[in-house]
Amino acid sequence: MTKVDLRSDTVTHPSPEMREAIAKAEIGDDVFNDDPSVNKLEEIAAAKLGKEASVFVASGTMGNLISVLSHCRRGDEIILGDKSHIFRSEAGGAAALGGISYHTVRNDARGMLDPSEVEEAIRDSTNNHNPHTAVIAIENTQNNCGGRVLTPQDTELIADVARNYELPLHVDGARIFNAAVKLETPVDEMLKEADTVSFCLSKGLSCPVGSIVAGTHEFVEEARRWRKMVGGGMRQAGFLAAAGIVALDQMVDRLAEDHANAKKLAEGLSRIDGVTIDPDSVDTNLVFFEVEHPNKNELMKKLELEGIKGASPYSRWRFVTHYGVDSEDIDYVLEVMANAMTS
Repeated sequence: MTKVDLRSDTVTHPSPEMREAIAKAEIGDDVFNDDPSVNKLEEIAAAKLGKEASVFVASGTMGNLISVLSHCRRGDEIILGDKSHIFRSEAGGAAALGGISYHTVRNDARGMLDPSEVEEAIRDSTNNHNPHTAVIAIENTQNNCGGRVLTPQDTELIADVARNYELPLHVDGARIFNAAVKLETPVDEMLKEADTVSFCLSKGLSCPVGSIVAGTHEFVEEARRWRKMVGGGMRQAGFLAAAGIVALDQMVDRLAEDHANAKKLAEGLSRIDGVTIDPDSVDTNLVFFEVEHPNKNELMKKLELEGIKGASPYSRWRFVTHYGVDSEDIDYVLEVMANAMTS
């Protein structure tokens, strides 16, 4: 039976080249800063992002958490989108562990924040009633807004506001390479206005584990301290970093295949009765759509019996294309979905 897992790009398995690199990795102790593979990955990542330095962390959630903790003191506030992953999907970590409050601004349909609303959200630090605004964060691509892409010009608009108030701008770039590939723009150009950034190695880039946090040397040293404090200091992490080195060398350009498969999936879904989707809204590898069916749990079971994962008991569904899904898999999903919706 054909099996197609569309739940997320986090389900990807490492490529054969990654597995070979993992097996042959040079290793040391990363907490002592002497793991050569981790050090090499961090150097490569920082250069690609156009930042002074970077640090390898266990996950995207950890990357964003230690970034926010590095920018803020207890009682400070972060300004971010109301649909942002940091706010909605990271277990309230900044509040629970850092005593940091979230000040949300509305994300539009593309995931963009209105610069005037961001400026209005910045607190008057001379008023002792207010928490101190410490950092502004945006997300690119924007998951909960359908994987939409923010342009370098979008980032610059928010960065201008941040600079006017001497605030840092953090980019949650979990899928920033998807954005760069979509816009055919170097990733360092995408991030030139950002002070700090995190990105995920284990989504579309297909590594088994890991994310990168990047910024100035001073910021990264503070992030390393926070990484240790939250339990993220790994020892022989070179096995994982070796896969990341391969990913940044071999897996970025192929993200265009995932985008093409997502567009094909969206266009096919738009022709199925009971499915509502605008294919033009699909920028990258995330496909969000509405399903009208009298029994969505039964519909889920039908798809699962045919080897398809990713269905939902709710009206809004998300399918994600990735390294483990090819064009023939998309044909299969569309055929099964069409039959399931009419049977």
